[in-house]
Amino acid sequence: MDSIVITGGRPLDGQIPIAGAKNACLALMPATLLSEAPLTLTNAPRLSDIATMTTLLRSLGVEVTQLQDGRVLALSSHALTNHTADYDIVRKMRASILVLGPLLARDGHAIVSLPGGCAIGARPVDLHLTALEALGAELELRDGYVHATAPKGLRGGRIDFPIVSVGATENVLMAATLARGTTVIANAAREPEIVDLATCLRRMGARIEGDGTSTITVEGVTELGGATHPVVTDRIELGTYMLAPAICGGTVECLGGRIDLVGAFSEKLDAAGISVSETPAGIKVARKNGRVRAVDVSTQPFPGFPTDLQAQMMALLCTADGTSVLEETIFENRFMHAPELMRMGARIDVHGGQATVTGVERLKGAPVMATDLRASVSLILAGLAAEGETVVNRVYHLDRGYERVEEKLGAVGARVERVTER
Repeated sequence: MDSIVITGGRPLDGQIPIAGAKNACLALMPATLLSEAPLTLTNAPRLSDIATMTTLLRSLGVEVTQLQDGRVLALSSHALTNHTADYDIVRKMRASILVLGPLLARDGHAIVSLPGGCAIGARPVDLHLTALEALGAELELRDGYVHATAPKGLRGGRIDFPIVSVGATENVLMAATLARGTTVIANAAREPEIVDLATCLRRMGARIEGDGTSTITVEGVTELGGATHPVVTDRIELGTYMLAPAICGGTVECLGGRIDLVGAFSEKLDAAGISVSETPAGIKVARKNGRVRAVDVSTQPFPGFPTDLQAQMMALLCTADGTSVLEETIFENRFMHAPELMRMGARIDVHGGQATVTGVERLKGAPVMATDLRASVSLILAGLAAEGETVVNRVYHLDRGYERVEEKLGAVGARVERVTER
């Protein structure tokens, strides 16, 4: 099992290229199931989650070819051979549920295992299921699988989500493209990944309006064609690497970054005393003189502060001047990184969905354990600012969402090494 070893205290300088968005790519890949024509995705990230989705699609009969060192994915669903997404694959990643809507829309039947993924809260799939039922799907839960049928095809309908859900919005958006009539999705997610999916679906011939707002309207079509589509920049990887010079000093330019992807996050960095500016090639981040200032953070659906940057922001605030309060409103179990940061000398008090962080002048290196994807990279960031050596164990979580993190940080001056136990 791999570990990441960090020797902290070195300021960073240089450029870090930002990959295509994991969460966007994981929704774009199942879109191939909607058409017999080929779909080509460029700017794809090279991650274990993408490999898992590739395995799942291939199990359904999709041809997936990786080109240009994995940065281009050529997909073809001209001859599906299977409509069952098995537990052994689905359990590894929650995004696997996104094959349900496309399979149902195209062929009128699907059997999909209930999914797994990071242990950061219940995250039930009931929103996905009720939305598909509103389009005429007949669903039965049996033996840990969703058995879905639509013998007469899906039909347009109105879906009012009680809470915002990115995954459920993506699933029903794909399904609605081939449903008869008009579908209205109210209280839809507004994330850039939703806009990216809608853009790709339009390239395939879908009729979609309102993506990026809370109401999306879809006019169903009889069939979709092929397309070539670039995956949007990963705003979570972008925010993570923006925090690297903020936490340990220096100046880093994040290539391919866009402020509109991380607006609320950038505002918090500015409030903390971090310089953030757009460049022709991306976003430049520099830590100003002295310690960063304490700021309060509350996670919200886009365009608010992303829950997927909460753990990384906590790492920064552990060394801030003053006391910060972080409120987690999206997932009920997302402060598991706090005890590990406390092993490094952080002062954190967690009560339910709220964490109070009193900054210290310097963190101390220590052996720590990653509990989920974002927690793992928050510990690496903390290690960059800590005195001595930090060893982050169980980094298999990390590889689900960050490609070659040790290489990217090493290229700007960090002392970061991956160690494989034998």
